[in-house]
Parts: sequence; structure tokens; C-alpha cells
Amino acid sequence: MCGIVGYIGHRDAHSIIIKGLQRLEYRGYDSAGIALFDGKDINVTKTKGKVSDLQDKINSENNTVGNIGIGHTRWATHGVPNDINSHPHYSNSGDLVIIHNGIIENYASIKKELSNRGYTFQSDTDTEVLVNLIEDVQKNGNYKLGKAVQIALNQVVGAYAIAVFDVKKPNEIVAARLGSPLAVGVGDGEFFIASDASPFIEYTNNAIYLKDEEMAVIRIHKDTKIRKVKDDKLVDPYVQTLKLNIEQIEKGGYEHFMLKEIFEQPSAIKDTYRGRLNVNKGIIKMAGVEDNLEKFLNAQKITIVACGTSWHAGLVAEYVFEDLARIPVEVEYASEFRYRNPVISNKDVVIAISQSGETADTLAAIKLAKEKGAFVFGICNVVGSSISRETDAGAYTHAGPEIGVASTKAFTTQITLLSLIALRLAKAKGSISNSDFKRYLIELEMIPEKVEEVLKSDALSKHIADIYKDVSNFLYLGRGFNFPVALEGALKLKEISYIHAEGYPAAEMKHGPIALIDENMPIVVIATKYGHYEKIVSNIQEIKSRKGKIIGIVTKGDTEVKAIADHVIEIPETSELLSPLLTTIPLQLLSYHIAVLLHKNVDQPRNLAKSVTVE
Repeated sequence: MCGIVGYIGHRDAHSIIIKGLQRLEYRGYDSAGIALFDGKDINVTKTKGKVSDLQDKINSENNTVGNIGIGHTRWATHGVPNDINSHPHYSNSGDLVIIHNGIIENYASIKKELSNRGYTFQSDTDTEVLVNLIEDVQKNGNYKLGKAVQIALNQVVGAYAIAVFDVKKPNEIVAARLGSPLAVGVGDGEFFIASDASPFIEYTNNAIYLKDEEMAVIRIHKDTKIRKVKDDKLVDPYVQTLKLNIEQIEKGGYEHFMLKEIFEQPSAIKDTYRGRLNVNKGIIKMAGVEDNLEKFLNAQKITIVACGTSWHAGLVAEYVFEDLARIPVEVEYASEFRYRNPVISNKDVVIAISQSGETADTLAAIKLAKEKGAFVFGICNVVGSSISRETDAGAYTHAGPEIGVASTKAFTTQITLLSLIALRLAKAKGSISNSDFKRYLIELEMIPEKVEEVLKSDALSKHIADIYKDVSNFLYLGRGFNFPVALEGALKLKEISYIHAEGYPAAEMKHGPIALIDENMPIVVIATKYGHYEKIVSNIQEIKSRKGKIIGIVTKGDTEVKAIADHVIEIPETSELLSPLLTTIPLQLLSYHIAVLLHKNVDQPRNLAKSVTVE
């Protein structure tokens, strides 16, 4: 995944683009570049490294002049991260310059054909192939830039979000998307282009979100023309008013976005159930569910498709749906689901989960499910994202922007939303008593306050992190509803500290992992009051007999685990079903502090991007 920023108007493009790239750096941070048009020439500066390295290079070269420009921060697909492979890329003539997020799958055959026609290539990227294909179409057909882009895109296979500038058309930028997000900010006599709205929110709150296979020709002081790439049909642009504000995308005094987002979880969870949960009236009401209630109630089964942290949220949901609503649930990696022949019919419901709403594998899984006739319900955080448009119905988590690459509040808000759906279905089916239903509503409403209490363990988590920061391996154990939390805790540690960690069902410890346990192995055990507590205690005793170090996540007031464990972090009492919303918090804090103590880049861990929009 890569980040795209563009500007055309009356302001200094350099400062807008650099600031925008800094806000999009979570999308890619192995290299960065910028192209500025000074009224005569295109000046390109690019470098391996971060946006700060790019800024230093720009300052040294004094390339800051221009009211039109495009910029890019890269997460490498084709070609290693270096100055040459960084975007933007020129065409052979030097007249065209492009930035690109995505992957052109048939670039090799196009490159071979262009090479036969005399084109040369400086980089290893598919993007340089695309810009030269556009130039070839333009040159051989005497086309304007927009038409040349359209014809070229009809010849490529893959995914893209692009912005292209032609020195011969100095008041115009052409942008297009397929499978990768792209927004056009609409100002007063100026336009912005970006992978999401964060780079331009301080200048305008009006935006057009391009849909798949749409192309925008953006000109100063003229209406933006949007056409379908396939058939050249004009599309009426829909200008949305954004609710995002600048404070949401700043760190707000926290050292890292990840820490800020961990501490935002009480309000994020509250925002997720706001307007949907009414304890006084004893109701849960969600338009996407209410309008399709019969489809859920008559479902032969529910299949949840997701990747990464969202997959873990889906695993929690499997326990919750089956326990409350008594509907069979399968949870699939979207990346596997899309490449096999799953047994899905028009009697099934498929729930697709993605924080960004742009995950390529999840979008492909949605397409497959719809082809098989399933009703597809989307859960995502980003308004206007691809998943929100491709699904039959859905619901937003309303978590607010999540900038840190390692998801935190996405996980808890997804679980909150899925729990609301499960409770609503259970109520409609009559598989839950009125008293239990009301009890769960009360418990759910109290979760933000209880998360606030768990966050007070921050100092203790940091203390424990300091003790174990230099170990090579961690083990995470949980049972029932908290087995997926063990998986998520291990993933968080791997993502940001690069320490090897594995999550297991606690009972599976004896089927292999127990061989790893010695005095150097810390084991995080989720041992809350409910959910086979006695068996968890037995597992802990087995670990201690082999000299393993125990970090226990326990219910407040616990004495039995506290007497055995090396360290305990307490959480307030809640129902077992909702406990993952609390038990995950100490694991997020532990991972965060270990990574910080190891001087890792917490918000931008190596090799990772926020959402994977290519295979």
C-alpha cells in the first residue's frame, strides 16, 4: 500500500503535499517523492527512506516552487526500496509524471512490448511501465491526456490509484482508481487528491470519493469531469461533506499514534454503540440489520471473512454469535476463502470485516460470496470505502481515524459492533431471555468505563515490559472467548517489537508448546474469573512446574492466580462474553511498551502497511 497526495490551485503545493505525505506515511514508508511544476518544468525529488528524508533532500536541492504537484510515500511491491524505484516516475519523453498505488499484474508483457518499440526503463517498477504505456497511447493516437489514460488503463490488469500530470497540459491532473482508494478534495478554485481525506481536511471538508474504474480530469477553475474507464460514460460527481476534523489526525500530546488510539478506546467503543444501544428502552437498533433481519434469521450459516486483526475480531464473534443467537458461524481468512471453492449459497450470510474497507483480499472474498448468491454484510471504519459500497448492507464502527499500523481500537470497536448484532439476532430469535438480554445491554454500556479502569494499568504494563523486553519468544494462552485475544496479543507483539510470539488455546499447550517452556519463556495467560477458570489455573501450575514466567490477566480480586503468577494485571469484572473488550487492553499496552523500550518505530513497523490493497 502507498500514499498519494496531489494539489492543483493557487497555494504553495510543496507544503501541502509534504504535510499530506506525513499524514499518509502510515500507508507506506520505505521511500517517498514529490513532483512540482514551476510553470515551465517538472522538478522531481525522491529518496529511499521517510518523508523527513525527502524534506531534507528537497531543502538541499531547493526544489519547492510550484502551485501544481503530486507526491507519494511508498510500500514496495515491484522493485526494492531505493531512490530509483521511488515515485514519481517520468515517461521517456519527460513530459508525463505519475504516482501509483496498487499493482499492475501484466506489466512484464507490456514492458516487453514497449521495449520492442524503443522505450527504456530506469526502475524495476510496474509504475514506470504504466506511465510509458500512457505516453505511447498518447503519442500514437494524438490523444489528450485524459483519453490516453483511459485507453491505457483498459489495457492493464491489476489494481491502481494514480495521478498523472502532463507538462503540455499545465492546468490539469488526471486521477483514476481501481481497487485502491482515492479522494478528490474540492476547494474554492483548487483541488486536492489523496488516498484518504486526512491530507486536505484543514483546507476543505468537501470531497469526491472515486469509485472503482472511475477517472477524474481535474482542472483549475473548472468542474471536475468524472468518467467510467471502461465505456467513457460521464458520471455525476457526488460531493460529500466530511465529518473528519484536524484534531482527530494529530497525536494530541501522545508520543505515538498507537498509544493515543489505545487510550481512545473508551470513547471509540461508546461511539460505536451510540444511537444503536438504548438500555432504558431495552433495545438495539441498527438500520443495516433491521432492514435485513429476515436474511440473518433465516441464514443457514454465517461466514465471516477478514484478515489480520479483523480476523481475530471475527473469531470472537464466532463464539458470541453461536452462544447467543445459535447460528452456526465459520471464520475464514479472506486470502484463503477467495482462492478455494467454499460452500456458500443464497441461504448464507457473509460478514466482511476490514478497518480500512479497502483490503484487497476481503474485497475479492466479497465478490466471490456475491457471485454465489450470499447476502453480504460489511463492517468497516472508513466512510465511503470500497467495502461499504460493494456489500449489500453494513455498519460502520465509527472508531475515528486509526493511524497506527498495528490496530487497537479497530479490534475493540469491531467486537462491540459484532456483539450488538449478535444480541439483536438473539433477541429476535428468542434464543436469549429478556433478563439476560437486558443484563448484556447494561454490561455493554458500562464497558467504556471499565476500559478506562484497565488503562490505569499502563504503568504496571510498562514495568513488566521492562523486565521482558530482551526475551526472544513469548507465548499467549487463552480459552473460549479469550482464545482469539491470545492470538491478537501475540500478533501485536510481533508486529511492533519483532519478538516472536504465538497464541494458543490454553488446553493445547500440552500438545506441543509445552516443550518450549523454560525459565526464559514468559507466558501471558488470560485467566479471568469465568470461562473454565479452574482449568486455566491448572495450566498455569503446569507452566510454573517447568519454571516458566507467568504474566496473568485476571479479574479484580483474584487470589488464586495471583499466588502463582510472577505478575498479574487486573481487569474489572464483566460477563465472559464481553471480557475480550477488557482483556485485550493490557496486551496492547504490554506490546507497545516493549516496542518503545526496544526503540522500535511503533507507528510504522518495518515491512507493514496499514491496509493491504494489493495481493
